[in-house]
Amino acid sequence: MSQAHERWSPPARDPDDDSPRLECGVFGIFDVPEASGITALGLHALQHRGQEACGIASFDGQRYHTERHMGYVGDAFGGGDLNKRLPGHVAIGHTRYSTAGGSFIRNVQPMFADLEAGGIALAHNGNLTNFLTLREQLVAQGAIFQSTSDSEAILHLIARSRRPRFLERFTEALQQIEGGYALVAMTNKKLIGVRDPLGIRPLVLGDLNGKAVLASETCALDMIGAKFVRDVEHGEMVVIDEKGIRSFRPFPAQQARPCIFEYVYFARPDSVVNGRSVYEVRKRMGRRLAQETPADVDVVVPVPDSGVPAALGFAQEAGLPFEMGIIRNHYVGRTFIQPTQGERELGVRMKLAPNRSVLAGKKVLLVDDSIVRGTNSIRVVKMVRDAGAAEVHLRSASPPIKWPDYYGIDMPDREKLLAANHSTEEIAKILNVDSMGYLSVDGLYWAMNAERDPANPQFTDHYFTGEYPTRLLDREIALGRNELVERQLSFLVDA
Repeated sequence: MSQAHERWSPPARDPDDDSPRLECGVFGIFDVPEASGITALGLHALQHRGQEACGIASFDGQRYHTERHMGYVGDAFGGGDLNKRLPGHVAIGHTRYSTAGGSFIRNVQPMFADLEAGGIALAHNGNLTNFLTLREQLVAQGAIFQSTSDSEAILHLIARSRRPRFLERFTEALQQIEGGYALVAMTNKKLIGVRDPLGIRPLVLGDLNGKAVLASETCALDMIGAKFVRDVEHGEMVVIDEKGIRSFRPFPAQQARPCIFEYVYFARPDSVVNGRSVYEVRKRMGRRLAQETPADVDVVVPVPDSGVPAALGFAQEAGLPFEMGIIRNHYVGRTFIQPTQGERELGVRMKLAPNRSVLAGKKVLLVDDSIVRGTNSIRVVKMVRDAGAAEVHLRSASPPIKWPDYYGIDMPDREKLLAANHSTEEIAKILNVDSMGYLSVDGLYWAMNAERDPANPQFTDHYFTGEYPTRLLDREIALGRNELVERQLSFLVDA
C-alpha cells in the first residue's frame, strides 16, 4: 500500500472523546505451515483490542513478507490466498488503535527493519514513557524515523547496539526503554516475546500441537485450538527457536503490577488474564457494586457489551431482574474509534438501540464498565428516558477514573476526566440520572480476590488512585518545557 509522507506533528485530540482507547493486540507463532493463516485467526480473537488497523509479517526461510492495512482483520486478511501472499513457517501479527489524527499506514504494525544481523519484525502493545527522550537522542545521533510510533525507537536501539550477538543487542535495547509493554518479535531464526518489568501489559504462551504461540490474551489461543501453557512473567523474555523455548531475565527483579483495567474493560470476558477469569472478576465487580450502591429499581440493564457481566452480578446479588434493555448492533465498531464528533454520534445511534418493552414505565438501573468523560453516558441515559423509563439510575463497575494513563491506554487529560472534577452528586446532575454510584477501589480489589495495600501494591491502578508504578520521564521533562512539547507528549501514546 502506498503512503503519504506526513509531517510529524501532534494531532489535535478530539475534544469530545469519551472512552479509553489505544489498546493493541499482539500474536506470534513459530514453526508451523501456513503460519500467517493461523496468525490471522488469532488476530480475529484480538480484534476487540484494536479495530483501526492490523498487520501480519511472516518469514519463509529466505524472505520476509509483510502486509499492513487500515481496518478490520477480516477485511484485510480474510481471503483464501493469504498463505500465498504471506508464506512462511513463522509469523507475527498486530491489531491497533491510534490516537486521534494518528491514523496513518506508516504507524501500522508489525514494523520491519533489515539490520546488520538480519531482518526483524516487531509488534508492540503498550507505551514507552521515555519515548520522546529516546527519540530526541536517536535523531541527534542521525536516526531517521519513518513513523510516529514509539515502537520504532526499539528497532533503532537494536540497530545501534554494538553487542556481538542479536539477543544481546535486543536485551540492551530493552534495558533502555521504560513504560508498560508486551512485545513479539520475529527474526530469521527466532520468535521472541517480552513483557515489561512490572507486567503491566499482558502476554501469554500457548502450545499448538507442540508448537509455541504468543498472544495478548488466552482467547486467541482458544480461537486456533491451542492450549494455554502459562503467562509470560513480568520482566521475562521468552526466546523460541529450533532449540525449544528459553527464558531470560533482562531486568532487575521487581514486584509484578499488572494493569487492573484489563479486567474492567479491555480484555475479552472469556480470557484468563494473570490467572483470573475476566468474566468472573467482572461479575464479582457487579456483586460488590450492588452491596455498596443499592437502588430501589425494577430492572437491571447493562450498557452492552462490556457492562454485561457486572450487570448480571449486580442483579443476582440484589435479587433483581436482569434484562437486555439496550440492544447492540455487533456490526458497528466501538464508538470511540470514530474520528469526528458527528460520526461518533451517528455511531452511537447505529450501535445501541433501546428495547422499549423492557424500559417503558420501569425504574431502570444501568450498569456500565466505566465512565470517563460521560458524553456516551449522557446519550445512553437520554435514549433510555426517551424509551419511556420512569427513572434512570447509573452505576459504574469501576471506581471513579481521576487520573490519565501513560502505559498504552489513551485517556483524556485530568482536567477532562469527569470524576476528577466533579462530585458523585454533581455527576448525577450532569448525566441526568436519578442516582449515580461507583464501585470503590477496595471493592475492585475484593472482586480480584485481593486486598489493597499501598505499601505493597499488587496492580497498576493509577487511573483511580494517582499512584503511578514507574517514573514518567517524558511527562516530567515536558512539564518543564513549552506547550508544544506538552502537546507532543499527549500525542505520543502510541501502541
